[in-house]
Amino acid sequence: MIPREVYERTLRQFFAPIVPFLDDSSVSEIMINGPSEIIIERKGKLSATDARFLDEDELLAAIRHLGQFVGRNVSRERPILEARFPDGSRVEAVLPPASPDGPHVAIRRFAKESLTVDRLIEFGALTHEAAALLEGLVACKQNIIVAGGTGSGKTSMLNALSAFIGHGERVVAIEDARELQLQSDHVVQFEAQAADATGRGKVSIRDLFQATLRLRPDRIVVGEIRGGEALELIQAMTSGHGGCMSTVHATYPKDTLSRLETMALMSDVELPMRALRSQVASAIDFIVQTARLSDGSRGITHIAEVVGLDENNKYEICELYRRTIHGTKDDGRLMTSLDPTGARPQCWEQMVALGMISGGERHE
Repeated sequence: MIPREVYERTLRQFFAPIVPFLDDSSVSEIMINGPSEIIIERKGKLSATDARFLDEDELLAAIRHLGQFVGRNVSRERPILEARFPDGSRVEAVLPPASPDGPHVAIRRFAKESLTVDRLIEFGALTHEAAALLEGLVACKQNIIVAGGTGSGKTSMLNALSAFIGHGERVVAIEDARELQLQSDHVVQFEAQAADATGRGKVSIRDLFQATLRLRPDRIVVGEIRGGEALELIQAMTSGHGGCMSTVHATYPKDTLSRLETMALMSDVELPMRALRSQVASAIDFIVQTARLSDGSRGITHIAEVVGLDENNKYEICELYRRTIHGTKDDGRLMTSLDPTGARPQCWEQMVALGMISGGERHE
């Protein structure tokens, strides 16, 4: 068996054209569109580079070596590779024939240290007041979904929220690919596994979720909900597992609930729509909406409470915080503010009892 350090060294040799970007902490994404076009993202802005692979064969060799490193075969029959570099960077590669114009690779970089709440406040992603509210919600073991588009900072926000989890609580984290850097004392991390070349060895998010329920979790954190495992999470939330957190791809709070509903329908368990919608409304307490704005900045755009269902069986949502755009600065950056709406969450009295918020304080 080849030692890991040898693999890592040779992997850097195969990907030599992009090594400077892999070593640059300011680069958040590297996009390879064939051997001759490499684009990077810094601070939410894309820029072309002069880096090049010699030809398509050199790029394919690098991708195949990465596949070997993570134990996944890449071929015409299996043209999609999901993998990670040794430093944790997430890699998605699509090869011909699924990509007729040549190999395409996206490498998502992750900071070696998790962003803290204080840093997010410094960046303007949220405010001290909003952070205090979120701390209270986590302390009260409310079920929270962090929603947003690709690259909107969902994972960073989830990591930051984990710092509010109480000391001594046992947190089980389940992910497709290990990305979370939870800021908690007692974290057990599980990672789904793809099937091998013979179709054996697959361990799905749903498999891990069912195992987790028997491992005495105080909280369950799912890195990202993508499919039928949504139903397991929803049912866990409604059966006493408070304080669950996860992320979902969605643009607005109401879209988040619709997405969860749709993914739950992907499960092999059939439920009437009315019953499913009732479970979703009961399971999810709060939605923290993130977005990447037009100037490349990322931050919270909404903090919303899921109140329940109205008489027409539609979701009722109460916004507690909302980001407003006021204009553009001379340098192109947006002027925004994350403002309270004046509404109080239903768990307000519980937060007061826990000492998270003073009883006389108005949330506005």
